[in-house]
This record gives sequence, structure tokens and C-alpha cells, in this order.
Amino acid sequence: MTEAVEFTSEGATLRGLLFRPAGVADAPVVVMAHGTSATIRMVADRYAEVFHRHGLGVLLYDHRNLGSSDGEPRQEINPWIQCRGYLDAIGFVRSLDGIDPDRVALWGDSYSGGEVLVVGAVDHRLRAIVAQVPVCGATAPTLEPTAANLAAIRRSLLDGDVAGGPDVTVGPLPVVSPDQLGTPSLLEPIQAFRWFMEYGARHGSGWRNQVTRVVPATPVPFSPVLCAPFLTPPTLLMVAPEDEMVHANYDVARSAYELMPEPKEWYDIAGGHFGLLYHPSALFDEAARVQADFLQRWLSP
Repeated sequence: MTEAVEFTSEGATLRGLLFRPAGVADAPVVVMAHGTSATIRMVADRYAEVFHRHGLGVLLYDHRNLGSSDGEPRQEINPWIQCRGYLDAIGFVRSLDGIDPDRVALWGDSYSGGEVLVVGAVDHRLRAIVAQVPVCGATAPTLEPTAANLAAIRRSLLDGDVAGGPDVTVGPLPVVSPDQLGTPSLLEPIQAFRWFMEYGARHGSGWRNQVTRVVPATPVPFSPVLCAPFLTPPTLLMVAPEDEMVHANYDVARSAYELMPEPKEWYDIAGGHFGLLYHPSALFDEAARVQADFLQRWLSP
């Protein structure tokens, strides 16, 4: 019940996998994409399999410019463009036969974990959100999370100029490196190097150890925290108290959570930023079980 699918976003073809639960006429569906530079064969597919076994449909795809998806420049990450990809993925999956268009959830990991919070504040077609080890920022934003600031974020997301330029571009450079002095990389902790080398180096992953990150200057900056009070779907934040990644600051994620309206759930998980990305492992099983239970509860008819 798994098929290759593709849809268009920002003029490029995005590709992924559609998991359909057997014997379900109008299935709920979870839209999933991986974190910084990673691809669908680097553990996100294992989460998709768990959700599928729990009776949920899943659309899992590679972000624009990465993995099996088209888009130029290759290996470029732009949070606004990736969020537009989520919006297009939602529209695509809601149009499919056998999918209940009113029971759609979003899932994101790390960088995408912050992105799903931004999308969830703008797109009201969602029934649930799961953000694991989300990147909410190294520090809290200096702006207040007001309706006016959300409106500016919405305008940037839907039709603003988010092309960026050299002054807001980092890279190209390696995603990870064991030698930050000799070969600096975007992600510095040694835990990042170990995970990416183990999973990205596997045959068929489609991952490349190169990345360019663009965060365009917009009237209001890209910020999950500024969007948090305006989330309408039930939201699960799965956060690591010992997270090594500076932009996945535990306290900033907690501040975003405190701003979110109910219903919401907070779940602390051990293992740092990458512990729940090792499969098979007890941490993966714990994370997948908690997430699947949450999704089943809120995607029920």
C-alpha cells in the first residue's frame, strides 16, 4: 500500500511516498518531511511505517532542492520555501481519492519541526501537528507575538519575496564535519556528524554532505515563537532537555509551548537531538509510540 507520488511546489516537482492504510475508504493522513538536509530514507520513513501500522495514511516527501525532489539551487534550504512545500503537500494530499481532506496532520523534525508550527498558524486545514526536537531559535525573538506580526508572516509565506541574497546566505559548506577548525560545517556538534554519517551515507539515501542555508530578511522574521499563540490544531512538542543543537534551544521551545492555546502536549525525551533518530532503538520506539497515539487520538473521525 505504498506508492511513489509527486506534486509541484514553487515551480519544481517534489517527490515522495504515499502510504495508504489497507481497507480504509477515507483515511486520515500525516504529511511529513525531514529536517536540515536529510531525506526520506534517513529514518523519517521508519516513523511513517509506524504511523501506517496504526491505521494512518502518510505522505512523506523530500523538501525542494533535496534528495529525490527537483529544484535549484541544489542543497539550498530556505524555511519559507520549505513551508510553501508543506502547503502544497497539504493541498495535494487533500485532493487524492481515499483520503479524508478534513483529517490532515503535519509532522516535522528539527528544522522542519519549527516549520510545521509556522504553517500550522497560517493554514487552518489541519487537525493535528507533531514537532519533534523543533528548531524554535537559539534565543527568543525580540518582537511580540501579535496578530499584526502574524499577518506579516502570513503575507511573506503566501506571496512575499523570499528569494534572499548573499547577505542572508550561509554556504555552500558541509552539513557536518568532525573537524570544526579545519573544515567548519553548518551543524557543529559531533553528534550531528555521527548521525548523518551513519544514515546519510547509506546506499540510496540521496543525501549529500553539502548545504546552503538562506533565511531571507522579511518585514517580520521567520519565527515559530511568533506563530505559537495562533496555532489552532492540537499540537505535540517532543523536546530533548539535553539537545545539543544551539537553535533547538529547550527554553525557547518551552516559551513557544507556553504561548500555544490548548489542546497541546509537551513530552520530554532523552537522547539529545539525535537519540530518537536511531532505528531500531528504545528511544525511537518511545517517540513513535507517543506520536502515533497522539495522531490517532486527534485524527479519529
